[in-house]
Amino acid sequence: MNTIIVVGGSRGIGNAIVSSLLSSHKVINISRNAPEQTHPNLEHHECDILTDALPEIDAADGLVYCPGSINLKPISRLSTDDFRNDFEINVIGAVKAVQKYVPVLKNGNKPAILLFSTVASKLGMPFHASVAASKSAVEGLTKSLGAELAPTIRVNAIAPTVTDTDLASKLLRNERMIDNMNERHPLKKYLQPQEVADMATFLLSEKAASLSGQIFEMDCGIVSFKI
Repeated sequence: MNTIIVVGGSRGIGNAIVSSLLSSHKVINISRNAPEQTHPNLEHHECDILTDALPEIDAADGLVYCPGSINLKPISRLSTDDFRNDFEINVIGAVKAVQKYVPVLKNGNKPAILLFSTVASKLGMPFHASVAASKSAVEGLTKSLGAELAPTIRVNAIAPTVTDTDLASKLLRNERMIDNMNERHPLKKYLQPQEVADMATFLLSEKAASLSGQIFEMDCGIVSFKI
């Protein structure tokens, strides 16, 4: 049974990934809050990725870094601290986790790392300057690490569009906003956390053995199509 480290698995997409993995993997979750579910295969470590020392883990075959931010403001209202904070959670936290656990992953069974970007890194969207800047750095990190760690560790990223989580609740807070969000996407839908978890599970598996350094846009067509 492979062991997957999930940073930020207590809520949202991270929690969906934890739930998807538990039946067939040992999952070590690292987050400030424990996931609501309990399972014999689940181990939790309480930790703030930005301020606390990461726990020592002896063996792992995969690492998923899920923490993120949606800080949407006009550029005139974004402070340098806003940019700095988004970069800390999206990039520095990921770097900290990778640096800590790469030595362990190198001894794993066909190990893989999975990071998260956003469609806003490819599609220019008003008010997304801070999050798009930090997530674009995640995409560069994904490609650089994929090259550096090949052939031992595969590194990929998922770039989702709006996903129905607490983090995106302000974008989906009433029926009108939900309808508008559906209409903005050519597939007339946005994402559910389980859809992203399914892609994550695939990318961590041996079925994705030939994939590394890739950014997978789960965009419901909003980046790919002009209809």
